[in-house]
Amino acid sequence: MRGSIPAPGPGTRIYGGNTSCVELRCGDRLLIFDLGSGARALGDSLRDGGALEAEIFLSHYHYDHLQGLPFFVPMFDPRNRFVVHGPTRGGRDVRAILAGQMAPPYFPVTAEEVFLARVDYRPMAEADVIDLGDVQVRALELHHPGGALGYRVDFRGRSVVYATDIEHGSAADGRLAGFARGTDLLIYDAMYTPEEYDGPPGKAGWGHSTWEAGAAAARAADAGRLVLFHHDPARDDAALSALERRARRSWPRTVAAREGLTLGIDAARRG
Repeated sequence: MRGSIPAPGPGTRIYGGNTSCVELRCGDRLLIFDLGSGARALGDSLRDGGALEAEIFLSHYHYDHLQGLPFFVPMFDPRNRFVVHGPTRGGRDVRAILAGQMAPPYFPVTAEEVFLARVDYRPMAEADVIDLGDVQVRALELHHPGGALGYRVDFRGRSVVYATDIEHGSAADGRLAGFARGTDLLIYDAMYTPEEYDGPPGKAGWGHSTWEAGAAAARAADAGRLVLFHHDPARDDAALSALERRARRSWPRTVAAREGLTLGIDAARRG
C-alpha cells in the first residue's frame, strides 16, 4: 500500500504505513499479491485458520515488496502450502532471487533453514496464464525500472487488475488498457500528484504514477472502481484524503487504499 519504505507514525494511522501486500479471495481460494511489510499482519490474521494453501504473486523484487517475507508466520507451519510466482530477472528465477535476499549478511537465516511450509517456486512472464480451475491469472510487463509484472485475476465473470509500480506516459499505457479492459477493480500506482510528477524537480523516470494517470487508466479500460495504491511514504492521512477527493472529481468510483480495507467485487461498479 505504501511505496518505497514503511511509514508508521501518528500521521498515517488512518491509511496505514505498511508496504504492499494484497489479499484476494476467490471463493475458497486465497491469492496474495506481494509480500511487503503488510505481509506480517496478514500472516497473523491467517495463523489460526488451520492448514492453509495460497498462491503468491510477486510483481518485482524491490525491498518494499519483499520485506515482509521473513516475518510471514504461515511460512513456519508445516501444514501449509504455497506456490510463489514471480518474474525471472537477470537470468535468475524467482527461487534464486528470493534465496539471495534472505541470506547472511542481509538476514541471519535462509528460507531453507527455517521455512517449514511446503513452498513451490514458479517463474512467471508476460502473457503467461495460471489456470486454477475457475480462477485465471494473467501477467503483463509494466513500465518500471528493472521491470514489474501487473496481474489480472478473472473469477466467475469478475476481475481484478493489480498494477502497482507503473509509470504512465509510455506504450505500456495502451497495453494496460487492453489488459484491464472491463475489469471490476483496478489497483493502480498513484504515488505522486501531477504537480509532484511534473516538478520541479519532478519525478519523471522514477517508475511511478499519479492519481490523474490512474483516473485516465480506469477510463481507458472502462474499469469499475479505481484503487489508488503505493502511496508516498511522506504523505500523511490528511493529504491522502485530499488526494482521494481530487481523484474522485475525475473518476467518481475511486478509493485510496488503506490497511484493512475490504472491497467486494459485486459492488465495484456501483460505489
